[in-house]
Amino acid sequence: MACLWIGAGRAYAVTVLVVAGEHSAASIEVTEAMFGVLERTGMAKAELAQISVDEVAGIDLVGPSAPKILVTLGTNALQKVLARESRLPVLAALIPRGSFERVVRDSGKRSSVTLAALYLDQPWDRQLDMVRLALPDAHRVGILFGAESVIRKPALASALQERGLEMVSSVAPDGSSFPPLGVVLESADVLLAVPDTQVFNSSSISNLLLSTYRAHIPMVAFSPAYVKAGALLSLHSTPSQIGVQSAGIARSLLAGAVVAPAQYPLEFTVTVNEQVARSLGLQINAAALSERLRRMERKP
Repeated sequence: MACLWIGAGRAYAVTVLVVAGEHSAASIEVTEAMFGVLERTGMAKAELAQISVDEVAGIDLVGPSAPKILVTLGTNALQKVLARESRLPVLAALIPRGSFERVVRDSGKRSSVTLAALYLDQPWDRQLDMVRLALPDAHRVGILFGAESVIRKPALASALQERGLEMVSSVAPDGSSFPPLGVVLESADVLLAVPDTQVFNSSSISNLLLSTYRAHIPMVAFSPAYVKAGALLSLHSTPSQIGVQSAGIARSLLAGAVVAPAQYPLEFTVTVNEQVARSLGLQINAAALSERLRRMERKP
């Protein structure tokens, strides 16, 4: 399949090709926000295209009709793209840091392809600052690691120590979360969820939240869906925020500028489950909490 589109009476080669790992509302919102920024900054609509991961095999990635940059959304999309023979720049978005590092390591293409990542994760400093602001009496932070996220344990331990907080952690290497979770909940004041799909996924989240509720331990999550399901609050970036930042990175790559190989989201959102907060005797204003975090990050 050649990346060639007809628009306004002339043919355009596609410049930015988005590969979506799944047909989801998040992928659509990221793409729309990104394309909106790129169009407003001078790129023709016909230069922008999106395909599903199933269509990657039929796209020309080496010939004259190849796009100039690939943007992958999700882990599966990055895997499929790196499996192809191509030297096109790749921006990976909507992907946890652990998953990105694993896929790149398994592909063996870190040195042969220009790769940039916009992580789904929030930086540890931001997450822990939110915990301190929202839950000032919580001193022991519980963490349930999986095989992908446990390699980041030393960095988290250092960030906790800087804030006078203590880590209570366990590892669920075989995907069985509940025995390790029990160990964590015995001593923790709060459970900080990390984006590791081996531990936190659609199959496990209901039981994980039920366990924290029974133990009267609030969960701080990375997704508003978890807040809706019963987590106390989440720190996350919306798909639109990810899309806007992705557009800026894509333009820099197209211009040949030096781009950081990995970035955390610049913009973020706090969501609070007010019913859970009331049950725990807490009053948390999401807007005020977001603003306090932004002020902290603006300080030199």
